[in-house]
Amino acid sequence: MENWFFVGIVLFIIGQRLTELHIAKRNEEWMKKRGGLEVGQKHYKWFIVLHTMFFITMILEVLYKTPAQLSINYFLLFIFCLTQVARIWCIQTLGRFWNTKIIVLPKVALIKKGPYKYVKHPNYIIVGVELFIIPLLFGAVWTALIFPLLHILLLTVRIPEENAALAKAYK
Repeated sequence: MENWFFVGIVLFIIGQRLTELHIAKRNEEWMKKRGGLEVGQKHYKWFIVLHTMFFITMILEVLYKTPAQLSINYFLLFIFCLTQVARIWCIQTLGRFWNTKIIVLPKVALIKKGPYKYVKHPNYIIVGVELFIIPLLFGAVWTALIFPLLHILLLTVRIPEENAALAKAYK
């Protein structure tokens, strides 16, 4: 595998994540101006740590491998592309209500269309798949095993907090 492919994909994903943080900040300000309430602030920093360490760990693991050990797996690349389409679908479906934080806007109907028609938290599933697929795409097996598990561990805190906030705001 050429280094340009690895560097290109990593820069794409980092750029995507930074763009999403910008969108989330804009949506956060919009929601809070309309009475949006934020919960779960204590665990949010751990998502930032997890995703930062994910990139650092994956890059270090890939750099440790010799070029002969690396090759493009087109099936994994296809799955990665599907996750990107699904990710955009989630963001577009929620529109101004999409965020990386837990912010609820009381008295506004809960969105139950798009992927949210089928699954309550589709973006968390997509992120879990990404944390597995992206490192595997580059042969970073340890990163692919560790970070989805850490993601699931964090979700054991986040999902109950989010569900409770949604239940309270939309009862």
